[in-house]
Amino acid sequence: MITAVDHVQLTAPPGSEERLRSYYVDVLGLTEIPKPPALAARGGCWFQSGPVQLHLGIEEDFRPARKAHPGLRVTGIETYAARLEVHGATVIWDENLPGYRRFYSEDPFGNRLEFLEPLG
Repeated sequence: MITAVDHVQLTAPPGSEERLRSYYVDVLGLTEIPKPPALAARGGCWFQSGPVQLHLGIEEDFRPARKAHPGLRVTGIETYAARLEVHGATVIWDENLPGYRRFYSEDPFGNRLEFLEPLG
């Protein structure tokens, strides 16, 4: 039986760690968490907010995830969308999921991200 999602992994190009930190910490508001030493040698960064973890691994032949994506629940979705827009991120609202307010955006490398908040 699966009881929870432990983390979601996305990828980024080599040498992108500083831009990842800038976006995932400064724009999205996540906290960087240390990678285990054996994995840190591979590059990339791990981020967390509460129980939610996003792992960004380095991929030599990087291609962004344009369809596959993490769905991230937020509170105050209008304010959160405005925060992304202030930092230059595109926000695309989508009203097709009953019971939720949601939008899509991308990280600096084109990985698709979904942000949603339950209605009521």
